[in-house]
This record gives sequence, structure tokens and C-alpha cells, in this order.
Amino acid sequence: MSEGRLVQIFRSSRREGTYLFVDLREGLARVPEALMLHFGRPEPAMRLNLTPERKLAQAEAPAVLAAIAERGYYLQFPPPKDEADRG
Repeated sequence: MSEGRLVQIFRSSRREGTYLFVDLREGLARVPEALMLHFGRPEPAMRLNLTPERKLAQAEAPAVLAAIAERGYYLQFPPPKDEADRG
């Protein structure tokens, strides 16, 4: 199994189904202030050791890991309404 990264996931207080993934050690330090204004109060949802092989419900783990490494966060939006209705 590949080496992972300890990740903290926050739920948005303003936008249902929107989540912010960050490195556990860095926290929200690298998340732009403008994004936080739209995101609202970050509500801790879970912590996990994210590896490239890990299955996530709405994102590809390698893309999440790359975004956290490059910019310090990964922002996950809810699926479009038509996709949610199909499942």
C-alpha cells in the first residue's frame, strides 16, 4: 500500500454537501480567506489516513492528495442534482 497523508475533513456550515479536505498537521493555514468566507464555519467531519488506493464516495483519492500537496486543500462540492436523483 502507498504512503498516505493524514487528512482532516471539514463540513461547510453554509453549503450542504460541501467538504474541505486539508492536511491534518497544516490545518486550515493554506486555505485562502476568500474561500473560507464562502465556506462558512468549518465543522470537523472526520480524520483519515488517505492513500491513493482509498475509495472515496465522490472524489478520486489521487486527485485529493495532489490538490492538498499543491495548494493545501481540496474542496468537494455536492454532486449535481440530476446525478443524486439517479442513484
